Amino acid sequence: MAKVPPPGTPSLVLGIETSCDETAAALVVRNPDGSGGILANKVLSQIDDHAPYGGVVPEIAARAHISHLDRLIKEALAEAGKTLGDLDAIAATRGPGLIGGLMVGLTMAKAIALGTGKPLIALNHLEAHALTVRLTDRVAFPYLLALMSGGHCQLLWVENVGAYKRLGTTIDDAVGEAFDKTAKLLGLGYPGGPAIEKCARAGDPTRFALPRPLKGRPGCDFSFSGLKTAVRHALETAETKPPSAQWLADLSASFQAAIADILAERTGHAMTALADQGRLSEKTGERRFVLAGGVAANLALRQRLSRVADEHQFTLFVPPPSLCTDNGAMVAWAGAERLAQGLTDPLTVGPLARWPLDPDAAPASTPAKGTGVKA
Repeated sequence: MAKVPPPGTPSLVLGIETSCDETAAALVVRNPDGSGGILANKVLSQIDDHAPYGGVVPEIAARAHISHLDRLIKEALAEAGKTLGDLDAIAATRGPGLIGGLMVGLTMAKAIALGTGKPLIALNHLEAHALTVRLTDRVAFPYLLALMSGGHCQLLWVENVGAYKRLGTTIDDAVGEAFDKTAKLLGLGYPGGPAIEKCARAGDPTRFALPRPLKGRPGCDFSFSGLKTAVRHALETAETKPPSAQWLADLSASFQAAIADILAERTGHAMTALADQGRLSEKTGERRFVLAGGVAANLALRQRLSRVADEHQFTLFVPPPSLCTDNGAMVAWAGAERLAQGLTDPLTVGPLARWPLDPDAAPASTPAKGTGVKA
């Protein structure tokens, strides 16, 4: 049986992330008082490999993980001045994600755990995003989490490690997917989020009257497919073809503004619902709102959600941009958080392409094809 470090001692955890198109390894230490630090954080982006296809190709991603993961782990250990024998646990993403990539990372973690006799922690990728802010800002439980990444778009009430209640999710595409698909339509390149944000800086966000799906409806669920359709229609009916740079900038800005409005309204609904349910303290400082995932790096969206937080007397916390996108440090930290509670996994555990943080959550309020896939 793997040996768990005794209570009241610091823990050193290796984190491995291979759920999509970043190959990552990191070492994180967690202290008994809940504070922690990153000793090494190595991330290899595969953007150049996938850019010609306008999206992630699973086979290419898995092969890249196989080629680079071993080297990244060695580099992380060397940078931290540690050896495999110094580890207290090995954490790896079990899911959700691309099954081929998950198999690579989880198999590597199992091999290290078996060889060192240290515990394995097979993590939910979404939990790693959810807990990152506890490393960077020592945010206490509970808090409202807006998890916005390439494949996920959810509002969650985070009560503790392993305790998550989903308040809302997308009924079609995630917000990151909406950015990627829209950028591809406009010929702006991949990944779509940074491309649209850059193009939108020179644009007029009021030029195009794009829809805000589900606006005015109760609940906290999201929808973005109608917005993408409207962008396609604007492109097809443009007077000048190809459109001018200014036209593209205006449409990008209008699209980004619509996304911001959608996120702001649904997040506001969640904040109101939490207050109505009596889950929030009367003290403003105890109304905590966390924005996590790659979309959190978008300054315009972050500023809009900051205003929503102010309106509802929430304090906004956002991890640094480098820890919003997929990385090994968030996996290592979540592993350390689970280890502190004695939560480890057997070596027989397998990868999961789909793995909701809240398995008891009801289906989205407006069922659509694919509902629940990203949940």
